[in-house]
Amino acid sequence: MKKVTLLISILVLASLVLVACAPKVTGGTGGVALAGMPDLKGRTITVAVENAYPPFNMIDEATGEAVGWDYDTVREICARINCVPEFREASWDGIFPAMQADEYDMLADGVTYTEERDKIVDYSIPYLTYGQVLLVRVDENATLDEFKSNVDLIIGTQIGTTNEITAHKLFGAERVQSFEDFGATILALLVGDIDAVVIDSVAALGYMAENEGKMKIGAEITSDEQLAFVFPPGSDLVEPVNAALQSMIDDGTLEELNRKWGLSE
Repeated sequence: MKKVTLLISILVLASLVLVACAPKVTGGTGGVALAGMPDLKGRTITVAVENAYPPFNMIDEATGEAVGWDYDTVREICARINCVPEFREASWDGIFPAMQADEYDMLADGVTYTEERDKIVDYSIPYLTYGQVLLVRVDENATLDEFKSNVDLIIGTQIGTTNEITAHKLFGAERVQSFEDFGATILALLVGDIDAVVIDSVAALGYMAENEGKMKIGAEITSDEQLAFVFPPGSDLVEPVNAALQSMIDDGTLEELNRKWGLSE
């Protein structure tokens, strides 16, 4: 009898250890939404990404896998509201007409909220406040004012972005070279074809991490812009995604993901 009692005690202790060591589950499991969250009943949603905008989305050179903050965050959102994300690589150029035409269910690409864009697409609640910066080579010492006054210095950015608008305002359109994506813009900076890049601060840090010791932030340009997810006009996904995103803000999950991917310290 004592042996049976001892065996039961060991089994109970082992089960408690396993429970204590189990990873924390934040989202819904088994095809069920998290308690209190809207339930999309396993619906598949198409999510547009560039796969060229670290740390939000990129291809891991070591594994060939698509990774980044967008992937982790959207998967966590879907775990909470019972949906299945289907990520689709899309070019930034033309993405807003594509969203307006309902070609994708959601856009996750570090998108800045603007009133002009809000007229043709819908936005989620903001998930990050950031600034734009001037990214330069590590040996560049010119100040922002010197960049503004020296007409020989060429500025690069990505076409169709708020960064392009800012670059045109600060330096004049004739001095700005706009590239299809920021990967090409960064390459042009590193080989000396351009002298600086106007880019979001978070993305600047992502590219600096990928090119360690080659670039630095030369100046801060803005500090109060907001990033949010984008949806076709009238999308029924806005409310459930907002609910999941707010719950992630409230329970600290979003901040954990932000720290993981360098969006916050």
